[in-house]
Amino acid sequence: MTSPAYTRLSRDQMAWRAAQDLPDGCFVNLGIGIPTLAASYVPGDREVIFHSENGVIGLGPKPKPGEEDPNLTDAGKNLSTLVTGGCYVHHADAFLMIRGGHLDVSLLGAFEVSETGDLANWTTEDPAFPPGVGGAMDLAVGAREIRVLMAHTHKSGSPRILKRCSLPLTAPGVVKRIYTDLAVIDVTPKGLVVLEMIPGMTLELLQTMTEPKLHLAESWQALAPPQAKAA
Repeated sequence: MTSPAYTRLSRDQMAWRAAQDLPDGCFVNLGIGIPTLAASYVPGDREVIFHSENGVIGLGPKPKPGEEDPNLTDAGKNLSTLVTGGCYVHHADAFLMIRGGHLDVSLLGAFEVSETGDLANWTTEDPAFPPGVGGAMDLAVGAREIRVLMAHTHKSGSPRILKRCSLPLTAPGVVKRIYTDLAVIDVTPKGLVVLEMIPGMTLELLQTMTEPKLHLAESWQALAPPQAKAA
């Protein structure tokens, strides 16, 4: 059996790619999982204010060895840092920012996304893995834009981008962009539009790993993050 002529992106590479699209001055929530890594990859000429629902505004990149503060973590309980001017707030105030519509973008993980942007990310219905909704339902309807970071397929090879989600929804029709380990895809009224694909990937091959029909953007590009970010 021949090996595929492409290499999937690592978790850090996916986070790097998502971070490049965050505009200067925006307020961004980082969901648990891959999204939390994005704080380490914002371009140096931009100021992006990261919000965490556990009560941190101004979340910074992961700490250097020896500089860890056990009392400073992100929503996923990962050790983090605080940027200059950052602050701690009450848990309720962190959710007030979400519910009040004060977040420009939320980067979330997902189990499944549908072709119309339905989001399923709070339960797999597996008794061995209890559901954990966290702040996802609030973010899904409170943030101005939802972007998802997830593996393109399950370990079995079955697609995670579906015509219709098979798992219980967090919110319908909220996802605007999907970053996977194979491509960057926009959810539009006309369907799923592929903006970027990793080297060695073709639309035909990507389609075999995606249930809904894909459309290739006229100005699509190769997705090639810095090799230094490879895992």
